[in-house]
Amino acid sequence: MMAYAAVLGANFRMMLQYRAAAFAGVATQVFWGLIRVMIFEAFYRSSSVTQPMSLPEVVDYVWLGQAMLLLLPFRPDGEIAQLIRSGNVAYELTRPADLYGFWYMRCLAARTAPLLLRAVPVFLIAGVFFGLRAPPSGGSAAMYALSTASAMLLSAALTALISITLLWTISGEGVARLLPAASWLLAGNIIPLPLFPEWAQGVLNVLPFRGMADTPFRIYIGHISPADAWLPILHQLAWAAALALLGRWLLSRAMRRVVVQGG
Repeated sequence: MMAYAAVLGANFRMMLQYRAAAFAGVATQVFWGLIRVMIFEAFYRSSSVTQPMSLPEVVDYVWLGQAMLLLLPFRPDGEIAQLIRSGNVAYELTRPADLYGFWYMRCLAARTAPLLLRAVPVFLIAGVFFGLRAPPSGGSAAMYALSTASAMLLSAALTALISITLLWTISGEGVARLLPAASWLLAGNIIPLPLFPEWAQGVLNVLPFRGMADTPFRIYIGHISPADAWLPILHQLAWAAALALLGRWLLSRAMRRVVVQGG
């Protein structure tokens, strides 16, 4: 376990160095957050139909989505992709550690460190100037923290799985382009999932994507009470475990068949 903790810590510290990118990201996310809030405000003002979420809840949801944007797995892990494309993945097999655990910790660091750099400033700016409210109770705040940690585990498992698929494809560009669109839509970052049609709710509730955004956001705003939050959190952890097992199995199969060419 010490080896995996060292990998996580080293990659976490490395990702914290990209402060200029984080600053630019904060400005971009605040800008798009304001646009999205205005769109939803116009929608609510022009509609007389009772919605599953109130406008203040949607505003909170939007700002949470902007603050926690990097929780979503936008692309395969860049370092792992380079190792696979260059053939240096062969050196990974010489490490005296479980390869999947090693890669998973790398993906976990890539999801958490940039997230912290951007999330804290966006929370402060949106809370002070643009209407982001605090959780309605201490229980909601505690369950939100637990759900966010579960979302990080889930997102890292999905990122690791996507990275492993590069061992089976010539190029990872297709995955890198399709994954953001699917994640944004199905996790709730474009439209809050409760606003989707009733016929889509069953599918959305089963898929893993809601666990990376919708679940922690709705716990934060009180749309899911602390007493009812345990089942959605178990849904997050179950999908994280399932994707980790699938990734481990795929990596084991790939490493039995991988061919490295070159000197």
